[in-house]
Amino acid sequence: MADSGGVVSFEEEWAVERAAAATRVGMRVNGLPAGQAGSGSGGGSGGADLAVRQDHLGAVGHAAYELNGRLAKDGNHARTDTSDAATGLSRNAFRTGSALTTVQETWASQLRTLLDACAHISNHLDHSAAAHARDDEEIKAALAVSKINEYFT
Repeated sequence: MADSGGVVSFEEEWAVERAAAATRVGMRVNGLPAGQAGSGSGGGSGGADLAVRQDHLGAVGHAAYELNGRLAKDGNHARTDTSDAATGLSRNAFRTGSALTTVQETWASQLRTLLDACAHISNHLDHSAAAHARDDEEIKAALAVSKINEYFT
């Protein structure tokens, strides 16, 4: 695998790592291995395997809301000082001034993206469980009057 100098190419190293990862990772479908999370046999139970509770989603949504607030405040902590330093450096013909401006602009862009993501998570998770519960009830009602329901029992 190595050339005469003992150096391994990226492709060779990548192939070795992929093979090693494949031996460490097993596929688990519809269940957990025995003994994990009270799964018993590790197989599927035949029942619903996804449970969503409003209080869990609400807690995650609330954490995202709080993170959004902290990021909005603390994420711009050094904005003014960084801008002033970039201006001063540029004014004195230092090329690092424009580089620092680029860093500040990149930071601001990434901060806005992160703030938007936190707001998105907060807004959507706060009410997801109720929407899914309504959808489940509509499906159950539709199946109750449908001939196809006989195939599920």
